[in-house]
Amino acid sequence: MLSSTIRASLRCAAPKQTVVRSLSTWSQVEMGPPDAILGITEAFKRDTDPRKMNLGAGAYRTDDGKPYVLNAVKKAEELLLAKNMDKEYLPITGLAKFTTAAAELAYGADSAALGRLAVTQSISGTGALRIGGAFLQRFYKTQPTIYLPTPTWGNHGAVFRDSGLKVGSYRYYDPSTSGLNLSAMLEDIRALPRGSIVLLHACAHNPTGVDPTPAQWQDILKVVKEGQHLAFFDMAYQGFASGDADRDAAALRLFVASNSMPVVLSQSFAKNMGLYGERVGTFSVVGADTAEKDRLLSQIKILVRPMYSNPPVHGARIAAEVLTNEQLRAEWLDEVKLMANRIIGMRTALRSRLEELGSKKSWNHITDQIGMFCYTGLKPEQVDRLTKEFHVYLTRDGRVSVAGITSGNVNYLAESIHNVTKD
Repeated sequence: MLSSTIRASLRCAAPKQTVVRSLSTWSQVEMGPPDAILGITEAFKRDTDPRKMNLGAGAYRTDDGKPYVLNAVKKAEELLLAKNMDKEYLPITGLAKFTTAAAELAYGADSAALGRLAVTQSISGTGALRIGGAFLQRFYKTQPTIYLPTPTWGNHGAVFRDSGLKVGSYRYYDPSTSGLNLSAMLEDIRALPRGSIVLLHACAHNPTGVDPTPAQWQDILKVVKEGQHLAFFDMAYQGFASGDADRDAAALRLFVASNSMPVVLSQSFAKNMGLYGERVGTFSVVGADTAEKDRLLSQIKILVRPMYSNPPVHGARIAAEVLTNEQLRAEWLDEVKLMANRIIGMRTALRSRLEELGSKKSWNHITDQIGMFCYTGLKPEQVDRLTKEFHVYLTRDGRVSVAGITSGNVNYLAESIHNVTKD
């Protein structure tokens, strides 16, 4: 055993080594910005004030502020469990029973387009948009550009840019009226290069809640047709906007029935069936005939295969059961209407309370808008005050998720908004 003196001398005799910090392969990767909505939710969770409200997340909540699983969905799951089904892979384009029923819901059971529709199951609406972007990048013109309304859902631009599309915009929202700027919208679409891709929200425009009227949709159809543009509909809220699934699909059906332009659709069942985490949706392209449909579908399969091979099965089975079981479908449509009516009721209550408080601002737009989101017209500094002083969390553009408003907190919200807007 070495003595302490010998060990010390050996340490002194050992050559000094220069420590060189190795450069990591990923050292040039910068920290990305946090997701705006997730950041709001995280800040909300850290807040200990009992009055706090989270109006950022786009998910339905009950009047108790709790997540809601639809009864029709619960019953569908019970029926599926009783069948003791396997967990085998689905085909590349998904569960045919689901995609057929979903297409009928979107386009109408009597639509002539169904026989020439290339449709695939997708990973909810975001996945449908991603497939659509990749499809258009590969098969629609050279270096196509998709034009998005200003503003639009925050993920639209990222999805389409990552699909290889160029991204442009057209005017949509009018801050001075908190409504639709139809004249500017039509002017911008008329000025687009012929054959452009125009993204349209079928209903419950996100984030503004501002939808065109039936007459305005006719005007929009006319300019899209004149420009020989492609109409890309994003329909994430069918039934959830007005409570009427047919009414919410009217714009899509109007464009398809005109048979005057190419139409593609992204469809989601996250909101209207509460299947958020199940990721259930479809992407579809209206073909000219059955032969074209088959060619389109063959290429969609080629796109999907290297993306994720085939979609998940459980959520699609639930949606298919709800859509094809007569009793469950009726119950589901009733539940969707109840959810939509609760949202509409909260809009009415918020506006009424603001008016009762003597606000000098016009709040008509709260009830004029539709769907889960309300573009309040609040300025960023007013939003900051709402969060800091009143513990109300929302995005800095003033977008409110109406689903987060309840009969228990609507008065407090109205009073808070009044306080930051009365000066």
